[in-house]
Amino acid sequence: MTKPILVVTSRYTKEIEDRIDRDYSARRNPSQVRFSQEQLLSAAEGADALFITPADRLDSGFFEKVSPTIKIIVTYSVGFEHIDLEAAARKKIPIAYTPGVNHEATADIAMLLLLGASRRAYEAQELVRTGAWKPLSPDMLLGWQVSGKILGIFGMGRVGQALARRARGFGMKIHYCNTSELPGEIAGDAVYHKDPSDLLRISQFLSLHAPETPQTHHFLNAKAISLLPPGAIVVNTARGGLVADDDLIFALKSGRIAAAGLDVFEGEPELNPEYISLKNTFLLPHIGSATIETRTAMGMLALDNVDAVLNGRPAPTLVRP
Repeated sequence: MTKPILVVTSRYTKEIEDRIDRDYSARRNPSQVRFSQEQLLSAAEGADALFITPADRLDSGFFEKVSPTIKIIVTYSVGFEHIDLEAAARKKIPIAYTPGVNHEATADIAMLLLLGASRRAYEAQELVRTGAWKPLSPDMLLGWQVSGKILGIFGMGRVGQALARRARGFGMKIHYCNTSELPGEIAGDAVYHKDPSDLLRISQFLSLHAPETPQTHHFLNAKAISLLPPGAIVVNTARGGLVADDDLIFALKSGRIAAAGLDVFEGEPELNPEYISLKNTFLLPHIGSATIETRTAMGMLALDNVDAVLNGRPAPTLVRP
C-alpha cells in the first residue's frame, strides 16, 4: 500500500520521527534548512499534507499556488497567526494546530522568568561566568521577593491557570483579567478584573498570557505601563506582539519597570537589540514548550490530525474559522 506523502519542514523528537517514517513518505528539504515559500510549494506538488512550524509563513499568495492535492495543513504550534486562514478556507484546506498540551511546560518557563527577573538572575550569573564574582556587600544584587505580592495575569487560559497554581506555591496573590470570569472551581481565590486597566493598577508582577489579536497587539504600551505600580516586574511567554518594545525598553531604562522576563519577541528570532544591553532583562529564546514530553505530545497531536483527515475521520484539533 502506498504511503501518503507528508511534507515535513523541520526535525522532531525521535518518537515523532519514527511515526513519520512508519506511516508516511516524508518530503524534506535536503539542505536541512528552512524551506523558502517557493521550495515549499514545489515540495507540496502531489503531496497529501503539510506539517509546518511557525517559521513557515503561509500567506494568501501561497494558497493561490498550493497544489490541489493537499488535504490538510498542520502547524506545530498553539498559535496560527503565520497562516492566512481566510485564504486556506477559500481553498477548502483544513488547518490543524496543537493546543492543550503545552500549558504546563510554558507555565514553568513563566515562573522561571518571574523568578529570574525578580532576583536579578542574569546579573548574578554573569558575575559567576565572567569570573567577576567577589565577596558581595549586603546591598549588592538586591532583588524583589515574590511572596505576598500581587501577580496580575492577563489572559487566564490554560497557561495562565497553570502559572497561578505555581505562583500560589510561592505565596503570591492572584488577580486576573480574561474575556470572561472563570467558574469558582477553576479560579479559586483569584480575583477577577473585567477591565484590564484595573488589573494593571494593582499588578506588582504582570504576566502576559493572552493571544495576539488586533485588540491585544501592543497591549503593554506606554499608557498601560503608566498604570502599573512603580517598580513592577513584567513577564511575557505569550506573543512578542503583545508588547510595544520601545515603550517597555524606555520603562526598563528609567526604572519605571524594575525588570522584565521575556521568552517571546516581536519579529523573533530578531529582537530589539536594546533588550540585550539591559542588565534588568532575563531573556530566553522562545522555549516555553521545549521539554521532551511536551514537544513529543505536540507532534503526536499534529500527526493525529493528519491521520484523521486522510482517513475520513473527524480531526481532533482543527482551527475553527
